[in-house]
Amino acid sequence: MGKPLRLLVLEDDPQDAELALHELRRAGFDPVWRRVDDEAGFKANLDPELDLILADYHQPQFDALRALKLTQQAGLDIPVVIVSGAIGEDIAVAAVRQGAIDYVLKDRLARLGTAVQNALEQSKLRRRQREAQRALEHQALHDGLTDLPNRLQLGQRVEAAIASRPSVALLLLDLDNFKEINDTFGHRVGDALLRQVGPRLNDQLEPGDVIARLGGDEFAILLPGADADRAVKVAHALLRVERPLLADGHALEVLASIGIAVFPEHGSSSETLLQRADVALYAAKRSGNSYAIYRPEDDPYDAGRLVLRADLRRAIEQREIMLYYQPQVALATYQLTGVEALARWKHPERGWIPPAEFIPVAERMGLIKSLTAYVVEMAARQSRAWQRAGSLLPVAVNVSMRNLLDPRFPESMKTIVAAAEADPLTLKLEITESAVMAEPGRVLETMNELRQQGFGFSIDDFGTGYSSLAYLQRLPVEQIKIDRSFVGQLLADAGSAAIVRATIELARSLGLDLVAEGVEDEATWKRLGDMGCASAQGYFLSRPLPVPELESWVRDWPTRSARLKAA
Repeated sequence: MGKPLRLLVLEDDPQDAELALHELRRAGFDPVWRRVDDEAGFKANLDPELDLILADYHQPQFDALRALKLTQQAGLDIPVVIVSGAIGEDIAVAAVRQGAIDYVLKDRLARLGTAVQNALEQSKLRRRQREAQRALEHQALHDGLTDLPNRLQLGQRVEAAIASRPSVALLLLDLDNFKEINDTFGHRVGDALLRQVGPRLNDQLEPGDVIARLGGDEFAILLPGADADRAVKVAHALLRVERPLLADGHALEVLASIGIAVFPEHGSSSETLLQRADVALYAAKRSGNSYAIYRPEDDPYDAGRLVLRADLRRAIEQREIMLYYQPQVALATYQLTGVEALARWKHPERGWIPPAEFIPVAERMGLIKSLTAYVVEMAARQSRAWQRAGSLLPVAVNVSMRNLLDPRFPESMKTIVAAAEADPLTLKLEITESAVMAEPGRVLETMNELRQQGFGFSIDDFGTGYSSLAYLQRLPVEQIKIDRSFVGQLLADAGSAAIVRATIELARSLGLDLVAEGVEDEATWKRLGDMGCASAQGYFLSRPLPVPELESWVRDWPTRSARLKAA
């Protein structure tokens, strides 16, 4: 038996066809063939499974070049060998240039077997090249680990969706606890987990939705035609899935955060939507295992924020930032126990800019270290001034997580306070519980260094994060502050009242001072006193004041506090 050869013969003379087949058998082929002699017959028998087409160049109604063109138009890469009784060299070369593999004269059929063998080998080589090209193209557009579309293909898909749909939603999903899993079980388990994320996400999606892996533990979900409402429903469904992922025999609980951006509301290009979904993801990760829709006020890359960043840098350099101070008063004795220093900025053109607007800009755009240094310097100088005037008034200053993770922060604080000739014992650094728990080991090390210098610590916004009581016992803090969200609902909400009461008991059992923030009225003040809260601050006592007004408030406070006691 010869080598199988699936063959279509375009020949109007049956005897010439038999001669060609005879030569192929002599060359070791076993042809399975069909002969046609017109265009209709050729089209009807043009099969992707064919190995070869033998075509007579000259025929009354249909010739080899037309057959070659039809084959190419059909998208088939079937080698074509032309067989002719009389074909000139120039015509033969032209045929090869148009795609024919070879040509053989009918009076030299002895070389037909060699021509066909060469044609088949070239076809095989081209097939391998096409497969390699497809593999390269697939690799260029897909993630190597999960075989999901990668960032490049996602961008193309987003642009195509924007061009054809009235609305498009893009979700960025990041696994909250993947680093912990990777560090605990190793990269093999981590990779196995990542390979399961795509199928798990796909269970909650519709046909036409696209899942892509952008790198690490970050995935994207493209919802062509979706608006914000559907995007939120999808995000909610994705976060609600509670079945563990199985990787290498381990049942792993995986939490995620999702950021959402929608065309046309949030951008008109794939790049903009990706950037803004990432901003929303950053906001969602602050809470953990939640989703967030893009908001301009969260966006450090917003053009207005870029301008604000430049203005803020100039304001710090030119010392335009000022400090206001809000008093803290003991509920039992009505004595002033300290003040909290709060940064205020009056822009020369825009007027007063709220701290909620410029502090996040400083945090995210690299200015928080210089802003903190400036605020600490002003607070230290003011503390020194009050000390010289005979008042040892503790001053609390807020510091961020970025400060606590900076190994140079303790030394810079020492330098700043020394330059101001202030006593670190009069300064208290306020930190949030989420900052403490971000990297407890490093934060504890920084806090201990600062504590050795004499600085005190207060945990701000207590109850809104996820403090570990074990770490709270180890931290060198002497004060916790109940967040205003609980204090403000103390009289109206039983749950808030229970949290306040439990926090007061916790502070008492740990020997910590306690300050209730956001005391807005006399009824709340008295209720806190009845509950045994140590100190309070809020608009009921005083709004934040510049130094001259604060000093006036301090002089008037004995009279006001006497009336308050008598009430």
